[in-house]
Amino acid sequence: MSKGRLEAFSDGVIAVLITIMVLELKVPEGADLAALEPIVPTLLTYILSFVFLGIYWSNHHHLLQMTERINGATLWANLHLLFWLSLVPFTTGWMGENHFAALPTAVYGVVLLLATIAYTILVRVIVAAHSSNARLAAALGRDVKGWSSMLCYAIAIPLAFVNQWIADGLYVLVALMWLVPDRRIESKL
Repeated sequence: MSKGRLEAFSDGVIAVLITIMVLELKVPEGADLAALEPIVPTLLTYILSFVFLGIYWSNHHHLLQMTERINGATLWANLHLLFWLSLVPFTTGWMGENHFAALPTAVYGVVLLLATIAYTILVRVIVAAHSSNARLAAALGRDVKGWSSMLCYAIAIPLAFVNQWIADGLYVLVALMWLVPDRRIESKL
C-alpha cells in the first residue's frame, strides 16, 4: 500500500469523526444568548476535541510526509491510532452532556492518553521500518512533547475525581502545546 492511500484513509476517518461530533451538537431553543447556556459544556468539549483531532491530523500528515514506505506493522499501528481517535466523539458527547462530571472527564483523558500512546507506537513502527533513514529518526528526536502529554494525561485522569476543572485545564494545556505543528518534522521536510 502506498503512503498516499494510508494518508487518504486516515484523513477520511478523521473527517468522519469531526462530522459525527458536530452532528451531536444540539440547536439551541431560542434566538438569544441565554439559549446557548444549556449547550455551553457540549460546545466547549466539541471545540477541545476538534482541536485534538486537528492536531492528530496535522502531525499524522507531517509524519507521513517523512515516510518512504508502508508495511503491515505500519498499517496495524495506524489502525490502532484510529481506533482510539474513533472514541473521541463518544467521550466528547458524554463529558459535554454531563457538564464535565468526574467519570466522563476521566474517561475522556483515558482515550486521549491511549491515542497518544498509539501515536507513539505508530512513530516507532515507522522509524523501525526506515532504519536507514537517519533524517526521520533525527527529526523525531526524544519526543519531549509526546512524553509530556502522556504525563499530563496520566495526572489529569485521577485528578478528574478530585477537581474536574484541573483535569480539563491539563487537557487544554496539552492542546496548547501541540497547536503548532510538530516543528521537528517540519524542519526536516
